[in-house]
Amino acid sequence: MVGKYKVITLCGSTRFKDEFMKAQKDLTLKGYIVISVGLFGHSGDQEVWENMDEGTLTKTKEMLDDMHKRKIDMADEIFVINVNGYIGDSTKSEIEYANKTGKKVNYLEEIN
Repeated sequence: MVGKYKVITLCGSTRFKDEFMKAQKDLTLKGYIVISVGLFGHSGDQEVWENMDEGTLTKTKEMLDDMHKRKIDMADEIFVINVNGYIGDSTKSEIEYANKTGKKVNYLEEIN
């Protein structure tokens, strides 16, 4: 089957690795191309940060934040992993960016 598939970028705290993986699977099975995070810095990829000096750590985090915005650029919409309503500063920035660039924003959990 050949089709036109919407592209969705997942956004949210990397502490919610299990929810990211579930959303990726569910959205893929619904026929979406899913773009996700490259690593889970808050839940499973701590070795990435272990031996970094402060300057390298800051530059790496800035690069990852910018890279995720480029992933939003590639998407038709974003899907926010907001477990128990949690949306951190980086995710808020990504939502603002998505809104500013005209991307549809969907959430795992209803927002109040």
